[in-house]
This record gives sequence, C-alpha cells and structure tokens, in this order.
Amino acid sequence: MSEVTTIGLDIAKNVFHAHGADASGRPLFSRKISRTKLLEFFAKQPPCLVALEACGGAHHWARELTLQGHQVRLIPPAYVKPFVKRNKNDAVDAEAICEAAQRPSMRFVAIKSEEQQASTLVFRTRDLMVRQRTQLINAIRGHLTEYGWVAPKGPSHIAVLADLLDGEMGSSLPDAATPMFRMMLELLEVLNSKIAELDKETARRAREDVIARRLMTIPGVGPITATAIAALAPPAETFTKGRDFAAWLGLAPRQLSSGGKQKFGSITKMGERTLRRLLIIGCSAVVLQASKRGAPAGSWLEQMMARKPRMLVTVALANKTARIIWGAAHQTRGIQSSGCTRGISQGGPEVVGDGVGRRKVWRNSRRDGAGKPGLPTVP
Repeated sequence: MSEVTTIGLDIAKNVFHAHGADASGRPLFSRKISRTKLLEFFAKQPPCLVALEACGGAHHWARELTLQGHQVRLIPPAYVKPFVKRNKNDAVDAEAICEAAQRPSMRFVAIKSEEQQASTLVFRTRDLMVRQRTQLINAIRGHLTEYGWVAPKGPSHIAVLADLLDGEMGSSLPDAATPMFRMMLELLEVLNSKIAELDKETARRAREDVIARRLMTIPGVGPITATAIAALAPPAETFTKGRDFAAWLGLAPRQLSSGGKQKFGSITKMGERTLRRLLIIGCSAVVLQASKRGAPAGSWLEQMMARKPRMLVTVALANKTARIIWGAAHQTRGIQSSGCTRGISQGGPEVVGDGVGRRKVWRNSRRDGAGKPGLPTVP
C-alpha cells in the first residue's frame, strides 16, 4: 500500500476534512474529523506535507502540526479555487487543497508566530477603534444636520460641540435629543483616549524593533506604517527583489497583454490592502508637501509631478517606497544575521545603506540633520 505524502486539510470551527494522497497524486483517503480528534489523527500519520488554506485559525493549526513533525504549507484561497472540480463541500475543498499543494509553482503564505500575531492584534485593534471613531463622528454630524446645525469635518472640531450643547445649540435641540448627543460625545472621548494609548504602544514597539526604526527613516513611513509592515508583511527573504514586494502589496500595474502586445492598466489592488493603504496615505503627505514647498530640483519626484496627475504620482511613489522598504528590511536582516548591529541599536539607524539595487537610500543621523523640518529628499 502506498504511503501518504500529502494531506489537504479543510479547516473550520468544529468539523474538519482531510484528503490524503501518495507521491503520484493518487487519493488514499478522505475523512471527516472533529476538532477534538484532529491532533490525534495527525499524530498517527507519518511525517508528510500538510496543506491548509490561509484563513482564520490556519496559523494556529500550522504551528501545532509543525510540532508533530509535519511540513505545513498555507495556500491563499484564491489559488485553491481553480482546483475545485464541481460543487462546493468540505471533501471537494480538501481534495483541491491537496492538489494545489502538489504544484511545483504554487505560492505559499509564511506561517506567523504567536508574537507576530500579537503585534498584528495591536495594529488591528487601533484600526478598528479609528473606524468606530469615524462612524461616531459621522453619526453626530448627520444627526445635527437634521436640526439645522452643520459641524465642520474632522475630529478636532467635534470636541467643541460639548461646550455648544450647554449654550445655544442645547436650547434649540429637543429634550430627548440632547442626552443622546452627550452620550455619543462621551463615547467619542473614550475612543480618543484608547486610541492615544495604542499610539503610545505603537511608538514603543517601533522604537524597540530594529527593522521598524530603520523603516522610519524613509519619507512617508511613520511608526504606524513601520510597525504594520513588521507585523503584517512576510520576511524580506520571501521576495527575490523589491518589485515582487510591491506587486504583493498590489501596487504593480495590472497586465492586460495579449498577442505580444504589452498593455498595462491600473494597479492590481491585490495582496495586503492595509499596508497598501498606509503607504499611499504616507506618500500622499510627501506629495502634498512637495506641491506646496516644491520638490528637490532634478529629483524623480519633481519630474513626475511636472507631467503626471498628483494621485498617479502618489501611487507611483508608494510603489517606489515599497521597493525601498524591501531593500532596507532585507539589508537589516543581513546585518542582524552577521551580528553587526552596533550602529543600529544605539540611537536608531544611522545609515540605511549606500545603495539598494542601484538606488541611493537616505542617511538618517544627527550628523545629517535628521529630524529637521523640511521636505525629505526622494531619490
């Protein structure tokens, strides 16, 4: 009897399904397993390749199965879908996962540790509270409009409403509406305090992380973006070059080529959309300052702004920044592995590098005037 070499595991909350195949791809078993018996089932299997879809709980089960001696691979669900033959059930999904894992050109997702997921949780919690704050501000402004009061946009203007409720605005509102507005303003204060606490935690993590400190030397990358990249992005060694990292973020143009004719459209918007959003927001600030104060003479940014729309320049700068981030992260890991981290750990990163893939990278130290106001130079 052939020995199982690949197992495709379709995971869920309580019911799992495993599909085993030998080295030639011939099916050996297809079995439904309960959550309590999953680890017991894999403990009886010989060490083999176990493939899962990269969905909720996949990293936890990947760590557990790795401890049992199995080689675990996580596959993006979008890459498993083409292998589903017909209909949709757990057995068919497990078989599709098993077949996808046997493809030599298949792309896999890096398994995250518990510490990486904890760092991700800090960022996700802050992002959730910011969205809740925005929803609350929109609700306050929308309800006030119904009574003839138009509040300015932005969180800073909403804080003034608490004083106005005690004056002319409060007297013009119905008795039942005033307590509701006060309640929403109190919730807004709580959210602001919690977001401020998470901002301090994010800044602390950015100071303690070597890669995050180095990434913050790049224009348009602050503590939130740096810690998000360190938590959400896979290791720099996963990508062979910076262009691959930019494509993983969805910042590369979509190809619509056919018949030997090259045709490119807008960006793909695939991959990690959170990091893509943060990079575009940071680069929009750089482009905004350049439009107000002027870009450095002869720089790439000045040439782009002279002939392209501002939003297109922002996305192009985000693509360029993503490549520089990959180079900085890749170089930092190389310095850490060689043990030469004295210049990094004392007072922050001094030198990003003399060059990353033929591109000049910035220097950031007290000798070079780090922290001085003004537009950062974009090579």
